Formats: sequence, structure tokens, C-alpha cells
Amino acid sequence: MARTEIRITTLLLAGTAAIAVPAAAQDSAPRDSDDIIVTAQRQEQRLQDVPVSVTAFGADQLRDNSVETVQDIAIRTPGLAISAVDPVNTNFSMRGIGSAPGISQNAGGDPSVVVFVDGVYAGRGGTPDLDALDLERVEVLRGPQGTLFGKNAIGGLVQFVSRKPTDEESFHFEGTYGNYDRIGVTARGNMALTDTIYFSAGVSHKQRDGFEYNETTGHRVNDLNLTTGRAALRFVPNDTLDIILRADISHQDQKGNPRHNNCDSSFQDGIHCVGINPDPRVVNAYIDGEIKRTIQTYSGEVNIDLPFGTLTSLTALRKVKFNFVTPFFSNPINPPAQIESTSFGEENNSQFSQELRLAFDAWDGRLKGQTGVYFLKENNDRIEGQIQDFPTPEGSGTGIYPQSVNARSFAIFGQVDVEIVPSLTATVGARMTWERKSGRFAGYKADDGPGLPPPLGSLDGYDVTGKKSWKAFTPRFALNWKATDDVLLYASVARGYKSGGFQGLSGTAAGASTPYDPEFAWGYEIGAKTDWLDRRLRLNVAAFRTDYSDLQISQLVPLCCVVVSNAAKARIKGIEVEAVVRPVDGLQIDGSYSWLDTKFIEYAIPGTDYTGNQLPRSPRNKFNIGGQFERPIGDLTAKLRVDYSWVDDAYFEASNIPQQLWPAHENVDARLSLSNPDDGWELSLWGKNLTNELTPTYVTWFSAYRQLLTPYAPPRTYGATVAFSF
Repeated sequence: MARTEIRITTLLLAGTAAIAVPAAAQDSAPRDSDDIIVTAQRQEQRLQDVPVSVTAFGADQLRDNSVETVQDIAIRTPGLAISAVDPVNTNFSMRGIGSAPGISQNAGGDPSVVVFVDGVYAGRGGTPDLDALDLERVEVLRGPQGTLFGKNAIGGLVQFVSRKPTDEESFHFEGTYGNYDRIGVTARGNMALTDTIYFSAGVSHKQRDGFEYNETTGHRVNDLNLTTGRAALRFVPNDTLDIILRADISHQDQKGNPRHNNCDSSFQDGIHCVGINPDPRVVNAYIDGEIKRTIQTYSGEVNIDLPFGTLTSLTALRKVKFNFVTPFFSNPINPPAQIESTSFGEENNSQFSQELRLAFDAWDGRLKGQTGVYFLKENNDRIEGQIQDFPTPEGSGTGIYPQSVNARSFAIFGQVDVEIVPSLTATVGARMTWERKSGRFAGYKADDGPGLPPPLGSLDGYDVTGKKSWKAFTPRFALNWKATDDVLLYASVARGYKSGGFQGLSGTAAGASTPYDPEFAWGYEIGAKTDWLDRRLRLNVAAFRTDYSDLQISQLVPLCCVVVSNAAKARIKGIEVEAVVRPVDGLQIDGSYSWLDTKFIEYAIPGTDYTGNQLPRSPRNKFNIGGQFERPIGDLTAKLRVDYSWVDDAYFEASNIPQQLWPAHENVDARLSLSNPDDGWELSLWGKNLTNELTPTYVTWFSAYRQLLTPYAPPRTYGATVAFSF
């Protein structure tokens, strides 16, 4: 009943905003909603002029929508879905394509949807809570992006762009308090050190108690403890040279990695269901688990204006270190049939990248383009262990599995836009990538007991090496017709590529060093980006089809590992719609809808045929709608925003079994703020997941033990934030 009342109240608020007519309010659209500048094609362009499916969130939109996590972005972006086994295993799925848990976090695996931070590839380490400490915007590009962004952007990418230091002096502070003892503090500033040197820096700290309770240890788990620091130094000695040095460090220390034992009527005869608390926010484990993660990124960007274009050099060093302890099977009150399993590990990753890119403009703007070279060197050391306590001694023990993978990638690329006739432009681009990976993989028993811990295939263990090279050609072709100043029509064909890798964590020597091949995709898309009624109505539409081959499919082997193979071909088609309408000054209504039809054209492995099944994490329907109402109250400005989203059901795995159903779910967020623009302060009240929807972020199904392990998305959260700017 309470949930229904909240939902009704929320809808009434949205309805009130939709029919209210302010007496004298300014346009409430975020300042950057009309002419937000994006770099979706590695050059600055107005959002509506980019012939690519891209959703962009400016700084104002991030604040007004209370965007704090990548899940918040996914809710508001068509075609994007995010599932998470844990904070380290955050998996992006774009238009039905994404890496299954275990692939991207394996030392020899890569993601299918990549993240870039200020142009720097961030391939590993997971994605911590989004810290809008100094963000200018977030861009989400959908579809294969292999030509300009390279390997692993086969499904799309998410790009975070921070503010550049300027000569304007500014300071911003905000503090937050919410339920679960949520505390947040952010401070950032910008200043000119000299006439040509500018500096910006900021620090942020967030903490809260956990959403779940471990009734065995008596502790709250799945808490938040995240600290982020950023600094940038910019040198602009003249009109032709611009140098930016950036440093970004974040540290996360989290207690608990909870997975609830589902023991409803379908699984009551499971081995772990005796004495299990049915409350999904209560977990039962001998230990709490933990996750610690530190991410460091250092980069230098040099832009030189030449008579025929701009030369850009981007050099970056990125380091990721994390360790984790995760209880899997656990039920302390159910001996002797108890099976206790704990996973633990540590990963150290270092990445160096260098890109040199030339953007040019010739023939009075009728020929534009860019060309460049790219180099990536990545070293990844990972050690993972399994502690097994089986009812019989021979099934107990500890297995250790070190992995070390070195990767090298080199690419040359180029893209040109040629004006065929006024308003009609043809785009031709291509990228050639050469890649090599080598690794060492081991497994051994770490104790003297009689048992053999899965997945170790022999008491003697193994220590093997592997090496493999690949190359890929990823072209792009497009036609863009600027029908009017406010109407862009486009059609494109692009190829994407995702790296191959190694099994890594396996039960046998042969399995550990076995490589799997890259996957490829051809994406076909037509679209329209339009503004109407003096730009009070914006309507963007895209229709697409993607043909995938050699899909890297992972299968979870219970008490063992994730086995990867190139077992599938898939067909994906869909439609995406985004709209913004401002019927009167002070009122904005925006939303999106996506329809997705995915199917395995070919997916057969020994004993199993998944041909015709729906791809994992690909909901057929998804929509969101938001209303924002702003009006002055004397010298103050009041703003109310309400967002509603609904996502169709899907499956977490290719098997499409009911046990791994991702049920349809909804979300309601709201934010009410009061500000004084002249004095530079703002007070806001916010709430997220106001209907307290219980949504799983992943389901692990161990059929042999009739056990479902399920982590859940956050419950209802709310709080207040006060901010000062001057």
C-alpha cells in the first residue's frame, strides 16, 4: 500500500508540473541542451550535427537528474543496460551486446562496451560510483565505434569529459546528508596562476552504511566509502598551443559483497535453504567480504594549431589495483551438508597509451577529416583463489590461480568528410589494428589437506604460457544530409572489433592457455535529428541492425570457472527515440524509448543449442520520461524534476532459463531545489528509487545445488544537499 501511495504521489507531482503555467519563468532547459558540444567523432561538434546515435548529459543535467552512478546514466539512455555481480564486475550492455561476467575481469579478457575518460581508454578495473566532481559532460555512443575509438568499442562506449582549467576564478562546495547515514563532501576550484597558466583541482568523499545486513557477523555490508581527487594544469602561451596535464586518483574501500540466497517455493529443497532469512536485504555468510580498489590516471594533452589543421598528442598512464574477498556458498546453521566457498583475489594493472591525431580542414570546409596512430601497452597481473569446505574432506582445500597477461596494440586510422553538394556529405573512414597478447597461467593446491579444491584438475597443478596475435580492419561509411538548419538525416555502415583473449582461470593446463578469437560486428543505421517549433521540440530517431559473428560466449561451470568460446552468431535490430519538448517557458518534458529484438542465429555447443534464444541483458522495451518545472520566487528560483523509467524483462544469460530472468522493473527519482543564482547557493531535496523497487543486478544459478545467488540494486534513498559557488 505504501508503495502504491508513493507512486500515485509521484505521478501527481509530475502531472502538476506538466499543466502548470508560470507567470514569468525562464526557460528551464539545461543551458547546454540546445547546443551541447560533444566529441563523439573525436572533434568538437554540436550534438544535433553528429551523424551518430549519441546521448549526452551536460553538467546541469547531471545535477538536475541526480546522476551519481553509471546505473543512473543507464536508466536515462536508450539501448544501454548495466548489470553487476559486484562493484568490480560491472557489465555494460549496449543494444544487446556486452561481456558476460568473468570475461572482462579475466586477466586475458576485454569488455564489449568501453569507457573513455578525457580521451583515455579505461579498459579494466570496473566502474566505481560516478563522481561528477569536475565533469563537463557524459557522452554515450551506441553501435560499433571501431574506426575512431578502436578495439573493444564493438557495442558502443561511454565517455566522461572533465572541465578544462580556465582564466576565471571560481570555487564550489557542496555537502550531502541522507538515509543510511549518507555523507558527501565535494570541493573544487579554478584559478589563473599567470596570464598563460590555469589550474583547477577538487576533492570528493562519499560514505554511507550498507544496504544489506549480515545476520551471521552482525554487520551491515555493501557500504560506500569512496574518495576522489583530481587536478589539472593548463598552459596556453599563445593562440596556437594548448597543453593540459591531468591527474585523477580514486580509492574505494567497501565492506561486503553480498549475494542473497533465494529460497522461495521453487528452491526450498536446495542444500542452502535451511534457516535462510527470506528478507532479500539480509544475507547469511561466515564473513562479510570486502572490496578495495585504487584507480590512478595521469595524462598529458598537447594541441598545436597548424595552417592546415590541429595536431593533438595524448599520452596517458593508468594504474588499477584492487583486491576482493567474496563468500559464495554459506549457511552456518546447515551442517553437515554445508558447502562453504569463498573467492578471493588481487589484480594489478598498468596501462600506457599514446595517440597522435591530426584534424584537418581544406577546400573552404568541403573536405574535413582526421588521421592518426595509436599505441597501447597493458600489463595485467591477477591472482585468484578458491577456498572450498565440502562435507567430505576429499572435496575441500584451497586453490590458487595466478595469471599474468601482457597486451600490445597498434593502430592507424583515418576518416574524411567530403561535401558532395551543399548540405550532402559523404564520410569514409577506416582503422587497421594489430594486436598481440601473451600470458602465463598457473594453478596449484595451497594446503596439505587430502582434498582437491575445484576447479583444479590435478593435484600436481599446472604452469603454462600462451601467445596469440590478431589483426582487424574496421571501416565506416556514411551519408549525411542537412535537409534544413534543424533537420539532419543520415545513414551509416560501420564495423566493430573486440579483442581475443585467454581462458586464464581454468581447471586444467590446456584450458588455461587456450585462446579464443576476436568477435566482429557490422552495424547498419539510419537516423534523423530534428528540431521543430523554434526549437521547442526536439525529436531524434534511429533504426539499426547489427550482425555479429564469432561472439565470445561465456559459460559458468559450477564450482569451477567461466569458460569462453566463439560459439555464436547473432542478429540485432531495433529502434530508438529521444525527445525534448518545452511547451512554455519554465517547463521541460523529456524522455526516450527503445525497442530491441535480439536473437542468436547460431549458437550450439556440445549438449546444448541456444539458437533462437534472446541475447543476455537485452530488454525488448525500455522507456523513461521526465518532467522539469522551474519558476522564480522573488529573488529565488525553485525547480522540481521527476523522472520515471520502466525496463522490460530480459535474461542474464544466453540459456534464457526462468531461474536467470531479469524481471521487468521501474524506477522513480525526484529532486526539488531552491537557489539564489546571485548569491550562488542552492538547497536541494532528492530521492531515488522512491517506490523501493527490489531489482536484481545479476543472478547466479547453481543447478546442482538448486541455489540462486542474487545481488540487488539500492533500495529507496533520499537526502538533502546544500551547495555554494562563488
